[in-house]
Amino acid sequence: MTPRRADSGGAAIVAAAETPYSRHPPAGTTTTALLADAFVRVLEIAGIERDEVDGLGVASFTLAPDHAIDLAWRLGVRLRWAMEDPHGGVSALNLLQHALHAVEAGVAANVVLLAGDHFSPGDFERLVSHYNRVTSEHLAPIPTGGPNAQFALVTQRHMARHGLGREDYAIIPVSQRTWAARNPGAVYREPLSIDDYLAAPVVAPPLGRYDCVPVVSGADAILVSRARASAPAVRVRALRTSFNYDNQLGDGLATGLGSVAAELWDAAGFGPQDVDLGCVYDDYPAMVLIQLDELGFVLDGDVRRFARERLEGNRWPLNTSGGQLSAGQAGAAGGMHGLVEAVRQLLGQASERQVAGARRAVVTGYGSVVYLHGGCAAVAALESTG
Repeated sequence: MTPRRADSGGAAIVAAAETPYSRHPPAGTTTTALLADAFVRVLEIAGIERDEVDGLGVASFTLAPDHAIDLAWRLGVRLRWAMEDPHGGVSALNLLQHALHAVEAGVAANVVLLAGDHFSPGDFERLVSHYNRVTSEHLAPIPTGGPNAQFALVTQRHMARHGLGREDYAIIPVSQRTWAARNPGAVYREPLSIDDYLAAPVVAPPLGRYDCVPVVSGADAILVSRARASAPAVRVRALRTSFNYDNQLGDGLATGLGSVAAELWDAAGFGPQDVDLGCVYDDYPAMVLIQLDELGFVLDGDVRRFARERLEGNRWPLNTSGGQLSAGQAGAAGGMHGLVEAVRQLLGQASERQVAGARRAVVTGYGSVVYLHGGCAAVAALESTG
């Protein structure tokens, strides 16, 4: 069957889905099965058939030795466009950028983007020890224990620059845990207080347990197609990326988003003051504040005041799924989790955690640690057509 063409409008995100995250998945769980489940879920939500899919994008650390073509075969889809992305937290937005171009150019009509991972015993340790050649040759032999140690140093610098204490960083995981309580898909939903945060075991000073994302298994999916007048969709008003921004010569307190922020908002036609919610890549609380600052949300540069006045007590909707800090980080799905949540919010599909009147959202991705800190960053400004 020839894939049908949508009848009107430009390329947009028309559906989003998530395979439930699990800290301890059932025996026999595989990455392929998780990705396949997310694929089925997003097609059901969109109301299209498998043979209408002609584009597939994949991000996964544990799908190997399989690739996108192997997954296409297992899913039974015949494609005109396929892509893989290895850039961790930026993978989802990078895939999205290319998928939008493919649909706009008529190369593909219905592109499913998938991201997810299942970590068997030992998989995660192998991943962080052999993430790239620099890690395996220079960091693992020390050993550093993975990115927690690297981002402990970044957090120390951020604390010193802005005069922050651990109680200031606590605002982010505590606020996000409140959102997670309304999300049945979040792995951690029990109440979390600032006292709980401060009393938690130290992982790498100043990082404690609740500063570090819990590793889970799961998968996420979105469908990119042409928007139809008869159904709501989410437009990507602007999307910008930054790769190797500082050549690993900086202090980690800039991701590269600051270099593209003005261009992003100009292209989007609205600014930070017009955004109804943010899904900001939250591998560590300090990185959330850094990205928001770079994007212009911290108007006076006072990060502490911003956290206290805008984020504490859920005054501004940030990572309304609970974010990775409470919902969990399913490997390469970490970057797509926030995108799925933003789409659900803008389509009015977020149930008990729905942000009233949400029309515009910002989504970021950050990661792919090269040596000292992340080497990739991306941001998208989204708007509902409804």
